[in-house]
Amino acid sequence: MTRSALTKHSRAAALDAMTSGEPLDVLVVGGGITGAGVVLDSVTRGLSTGIVEMQDWAGGTSSWSSKLVHGGVRYLYNLDFKLVAEGLRERGLLLTKTAPHLVKAQPFLWPLKTPVIERAYSALGIGLYDAMAVIGHRGMAVPVQKHYSRAGVEQLFPDVRSDQLVGGIRFYDARVDDARLVMTLVRTAQSFGAHAASRTQVVDYLKEDGRVVGAEVVDLETGTRRAIRAKRVINATGVWTEDTEALGGNEGGLQVLASKGAHVVIPKERIKGDVGLFLRTEKSVLFIIPWQRYWIIGTTDTPWDEERLHPVATRADIDYILDHANAVLSSNLSFDDVIGVYAGLRPLVQPGTKDGGTASTKVSRDHTVVESAPGLTVISGGKLTSYRLMAEHAVDHALGEEARKKPSVTPETPLIGAPRLEAITRQAPQIAAKYGWDKARMQHLLGRYGSDLDTLLALVDDDPELGKPLDSAPAYLRAEAVMAVEYEGALHLEDILMRRIRLFFEQRDRGVSALEELAQIVGPRLGWDEQTVRREVSAYAEMAAAEEAALGTMTDAEAEAARLAVADLVPLADLES
Repeated sequence: MTRSALTKHSRAAALDAMTSGEPLDVLVVGGGITGAGVVLDSVTRGLSTGIVEMQDWAGGTSSWSSKLVHGGVRYLYNLDFKLVAEGLRERGLLLTKTAPHLVKAQPFLWPLKTPVIERAYSALGIGLYDAMAVIGHRGMAVPVQKHYSRAGVEQLFPDVRSDQLVGGIRFYDARVDDARLVMTLVRTAQSFGAHAASRTQVVDYLKEDGRVVGAEVVDLETGTRRAIRAKRVINATGVWTEDTEALGGNEGGLQVLASKGAHVVIPKERIKGDVGLFLRTEKSVLFIIPWQRYWIIGTTDTPWDEERLHPVATRADIDYILDHANAVLSSNLSFDDVIGVYAGLRPLVQPGTKDGGTASTKVSRDHTVVESAPGLTVISGGKLTSYRLMAEHAVDHALGEEARKKPSVTPETPLIGAPRLEAITRQAPQIAAKYGWDKARMQHLLGRYGSDLDTLLALVDDDPELGKPLDSAPAYLRAEAVMAVEYEGALHLEDILMRRIRLFFEQRDRGVSALEELAQIVGPRLGWDEQTVRREVSAYAEMAAAEEAALGTMTDAEAEAARLAVADLVPLADLES
């Protein structure tokens, strides 16, 4: 596997390659977690493959999840053992083989409110969860459950309200930077020869004799229209599924609704605890998840009927999350404690298809694959944890009988940063000493880059100034901004601040204070003149202000109106024109 650099130049080269020469074997539409999984699955089967995404990589749902890799312990309540087993098997692969640098084991506390009976059936359920993980992965990827008394829980998580429980059970799942996982999947696919172009919108399908044979796309950076021919097209566009599958006059396909999930970010010192919390609410579940510098708390689960491009949280969403967190925490969190907020949309696949039929392949209760038109495979639903399995199902479906001759190899395919991870981790003390970085800095860097840290170190060796922290965000190095544009596909400041260096939800000002510094670092590398710099800075600042205005509203309609008052820096093409 060669070093892969997603850049503005590789993007242009990919568009040229996809629009000239022989048709691709597979064109993937959608660059979220599912599409990124599909492009890697397809190219590693030996198929010529391309992928296009109308926003930045992970620009939709896959940027704004709870950032968990989990089997779904709550699904055991519904006796959905197959779904849990699938998730646990995929969790084990990510933790041990495909992305151990990005996916980290995370202990959670399951609070017990009543003695004996609740402890017994909860222990049975989590014990089954652990057992299924061992069976699915042929060994332990995380430790098994451990029981605590009330006093033990108070020691493990001092800010849990002792009057709300009699004890607890510690169990393990895992967490991940969702957008980073998506970008790394695309980089890995590119290293095997896939063509990848973000900010490229499909506006129509190409058809011959009723069969989809490619797509017409708009390069949103230039406005240029191009035709990409492909033997098979796989649509993985999440909450945009009905829009994209209907292009070219297709009437069949999946019906997909959107559900909004909001999260808040709290400073690490504001909650005293050493593990995460898993809580059941009347509507959904609430996770209180520790990260290196903060806590993420969420999620809500409410229908979303507004525009899907920019879902936003309301003050009502934040109040709901804080009220439920404060029901079990003695921290007495308030709105003033919140340093970040984000919201995303989950695609909910409805039974059947739009033409009244049933899906031709329903491979799991959690996700569905269907041929909505000859040559066009559509996949939707599912969860982040199972992206690899979903991708395998989608490519199998698109290939049909040919899939037997070219089975998926992604269970054995480590992502960029995973090979040699143990070796570079053991070298961390020497690296830290050489560059003057502390243990926390090394933990941060290894958790983002893994063995690809070598790439960042080469940048610092060439320019030692890049080894210094950002003045506006000292948790990050200047080199990390360079990595974002020279290796990770960022084209704009918003790409960096929302999905590479995620100050959008890590700082109270959403990263506005970092705009000038970041523009100074990346502008010359992206070929920006002063006019472009000013446009980039202004666009992000205006967007951040609109997000803040949305938080002052109580309804989705009001919040969306506040957010949409600001135009996008890179607007989408009008499909109705």
